[in-house]
Amino acid sequence: MLSSQIVPLKLCADHIQTVRSHAERSYPHECCGLLLGVIQPQEKILVEVRAVQNAWDEQVATDLGDQPSLTKTRRYWIAPEEMLAAMRDARSRKLDVIGVYHSHPDQPAVPSECDRQLAWQQYSYIIVSVQQGKAADLQSWLLNENHQFQREETLIITPYSLTPAPYPLSPIHIVNRIT
Repeated sequence: MLSSQIVPLKLCADHIQTVRSHAERSYPHECCGLLLGVIQPQEKILVEVRAVQNAWDEQVATDLGDQPSLTKTRRYWIAPEEMLAAMRDARSRKLDVIGVYHSHPDQPAVPSECDRQLAWQQYSYIIVSVQQGKAADLQSWLLNENHQFQREETLIITPYSLTPAPYPLSPIHIVNRIT
């Protein structure tokens, strides 16, 4: 189920650490991955962070009408085959792809114009800034009805609240808020 209502993204500290670690390992290139979870009327719940290969290359740049000189240090691309495999895997487990994450090497955790142009409204977009090889600021973003990014309310929850499936979930213990 996809909702047009803005709801908070709930995730665990382990999810954040997984994204940060992937970003640091990929530096100076952008890392990327998919966010698998569920969307309910009052919340979006991240269940799994799935790292994927950054498939950006000159051919992708040309196909998108972007500058072929831009490399993986400034762009990322998730291959359609990887997206399809993740969607099938998620569906088999009664989950959805609910978003994408990527890093901005030596740049702020703020969406670029390219990020905005290629984004889908229903997805969460987690961006982690990596400064000199160390993960720094991490923010989650959503597109509004005018196709502009706005910060997404993000709640860090304890792992026990993600089990057992199926959903709805047991009561959530809020540990921290990302604002």
